[in-house]
Amino acid sequence: MSVTTWLAIDTATDIASVAVGRRQGAGPVASDSGAHVQGARRHAAEIVRLIDFALGRIGVAARDLDGIVVGDGPGSFTGLRIGWAAAKGLAQETGLEFVAVPSLLAAAAGAAVRLGAVPIAACFDALRGDVYGALYVVHPDRVETLVPPTTTTLDAFARASPVVPALVVGDGATRYSDAALKWSGMPAVPLGSLPPLATMLLSLFSRPGAARVIEDVLTAEPVYGRPAEAQAKWEARHGRPLPDSSRPAR
Repeated sequence: MSVTTWLAIDTATDIASVAVGRRQGAGPVASDSGAHVQGARRHAAEIVRLIDFALGRIGVAARDLDGIVVGDGPGSFTGLRIGWAAAKGLAQETGLEFVAVPSLLAAAAGAAVRLGAVPIAACFDALRGDVYGALYVVHPDRVETLVPPTTTTLDAFARASPVVPALVVGDGATRYSDAALKWSGMPAVPLGSLPPLATMLLSLFSRPGAARVIEDVLTAEPVYGRPAEAQAKWEARHGRPLPDSSRPAR
């Protein structure tokens, strides 16, 4: 049975993480090495070092990889661009397989390691009083999405949820901890108490319902959740969408 080596990158939150693991046949990837750094301002400076460190721990080079799985957001606009730029650069250079898994799903799966296949809500801080939220049941052989990633308030998320989650995790949950406790009856779980998101990406991407395969690496983009602050201000000032520089002018 063939063994392939995969790299995972997640930069959707304040904690950037990288992991490398090996996959036997069509099974899940077992993480062999990983690294992470906290502080969104450090992502750009540290992402290449984290990748080199994770690869070096198991003695492989980028040319030895078979695929990359990247956190699909939603989350920090700048953070996601940094992680995706690194992943896309490696994929384009070497022709690797490229898949994306929601970063919110990776957070929920981190809690599911201990709780099993129960509803888990993941919430990242979206600023302006909002969260990026989603609700999942992570089964051993598949992922069930009860509420797909959305931008909302935690209170509104709770009101619209089809079930009461066993737990609410993420920096959005801890920022609005009273609302998270009221919703689930359990204290919010911070990201730092969960396995690194990149490690969970490796365990998830082969499960049905978890990933999207990126066919065109050059034009692919993550799910940001909302426009960058600068884009939002430009559109508010001009009263129209910001022109897409990737499209030819008319």
